[in-house]
Amino acid sequence: MSALLNVENLRIGFRGAETCTVEGAFFSVHSGETIAIVGESGSGKTLSCRAVMGLLPPKAEIRGGSAAFCWEPGAAAPVDLLQMSERKLQRLRGDKISMIFQEPMSALSPLHTIGAQTAEVALLHGVSRRAEAKRMALEAFERVGFPDPSRAWSAYPFELSGGLRQRAMIAMAIIGQPKLLIADEPTTALDVTTQALVLNLIKQLQADTGMGVLLITHDLGVVANVADAVVVMRKGRVVEAGDAGEVVGDPAHGYTQKLVAAAPKMAPKPAPITSLSTPDPILSLRGVTRIFEERRSGLFKPARRFPALRGIDLDVPRGETVAVVGESGSGKTTLARIALAADRPTAGTVRFRPDAQREDLDVHALSRKELCAFRRSAQIVMQDPFAALSPRMRVREILTEPLEIHRLYDQAERRARAADLMRRVGLDPMMIDRFPHAFSGGQRQRISIARALMLEPQFLVCDEPTSALDVSVQSQILELLEQIRRERGLSYLFISHDLAVVGQLADWVAVMRSGLIVELARPSALFAAPRHPYTRALIAASPEPDVSRKIDVKAVAAGAGEPSSWPEPYRFDGERAPELIEAGVGHFVRAAA
Repeated sequence: MSALLNVENLRIGFRGAETCTVEGAFFSVHSGETIAIVGESGSGKTLSCRAVMGLLPPKAEIRGGSAAFCWEPGAAAPVDLLQMSERKLQRLRGDKISMIFQEPMSALSPLHTIGAQTAEVALLHGVSRRAEAKRMALEAFERVGFPDPSRAWSAYPFELSGGLRQRAMIAMAIIGQPKLLIADEPTTALDVTTQALVLNLIKQLQADTGMGVLLITHDLGVVANVADAVVVMRKGRVVEAGDAGEVVGDPAHGYTQKLVAAAPKMAPKPAPITSLSTPDPILSLRGVTRIFEERRSGLFKPARRFPALRGIDLDVPRGETVAVVGESGSGKTTLARIALAADRPTAGTVRFRPDAQREDLDVHALSRKELCAFRRSAQIVMQDPFAALSPRMRVREILTEPLEIHRLYDQAERRARAADLMRRVGLDPMMIDRFPHAFSGGQRQRISIARALMLEPQFLVCDEPTSALDVSVQSQILELLEQIRRERGLSYLFISHDLAVVGQLADWVAVMRSGLIVELARPSALFAAPRHPYTRALIAASPEPDVSRKIDVKAVAAGAGEPSSWPEPYRFDGERAPELIEAGVGHFVRAAA
């Protein structure tokens, strides 16, 4: 049977450069088949797939090769996508071929609601009635796991979390039931339970419609669970290709072996089983509640209120790492923002003690001058380093800016400190006068870490610092963070949705759902004997690079469902929830006594 898509000897270069960025790439996708293209940042995997869609950057050009596409294999002659006009390609995009982009914030229009953008796809490709397009959009929102599809319909992109924006992108891609789906890191911003359900959804769509999937990813756990075949790329060339079980289970090329070895596994950092209570927490949250109000949908309709956090009690022991894990919308980032005084709680207190010998500070009662001093002691590493770093500033300016704001040291000392930190985070100080776009994703994250360390803080919030990085770079960043913590005695609040990543770094893990901590324990105890059904779902949904360990979708669905569907004594409905009780030494779970 002929392939749905067959790419041969693809060569892509940039104007002014003699060498090709992609040299001789090849892969093919059959109906109902999933092909994964794996490689580190800059390997050419995304560029190759964008060429198929006719969406190359302005200065990129195709210098050779073919991409034969046949949406009805056996019934019609294939067409070469690389030779098609823009007008003909527009007819295929969104209808016969869809693409899920890696960065939803840049792919979605900020001026239109999520519902309008999703329904537009259906209207452009055959649906004549707006009511039918809306019905299809709401159905797609429900299938990709939106907790409230009607709210998603009227929301703008900036009103949704990163994970929910990614779900919207997936809904837009599948609403037209394409023959070929190109998914560029489709689950990077998703929590593991939603990732498992979305990947299962794509597999169901394949079974129902015969859709082929071209998956671009750096997550070998995802590859092991969904891919039929794997293409490994490095520096624009295919270095290994074959059956997923063989490539992941017994890689032949040295580069593939390194990727498999670097993939995070569920192996928690060893730590003694002790109580979390400490006489010297650097950060202490008590009864922290945050309630948001939505925009009014009508002149006389009251604004809807929903709690993002509900009475959170949490301590961060000095010199240790407390990880907060949970799905998008669980309240993780809101908790981090309140801890850093970037947002105010509706109720509750946040107390910070920069030094064990000093009195603690009520973070949200500080004066402007005191708040400035507090921010010297508490810094953040953001999720998206490209968005966090100003494209108009050189790295030297980015690193020295905090010192200038706080009026610390003279110009020569600032530059010396910036160069020293570049060296400490594993970057060449000779690159300090470049702009952020000249660095890879992993290098930009190292720059973000260096900037956060410029003021020599004692407390660092890491908000999904490795979620957008390929596995080899992710491993390096985690090692760097752990090394810095040991050298400087830092305390971390580490936000993540990946338990495998958390296990390598955390001393304590707090699992959040619906604005509540549902389980809190040492990672070794949590992984070995999870108590709460949602924690069990997180562990069951965590993919590992092992084709024999498939994700148990039923176990994931059981724990990732609504709290009202959980078994007793964990079940709760509405705002009433069981208390967080100590079920074992240093192991807390939210359950009825």
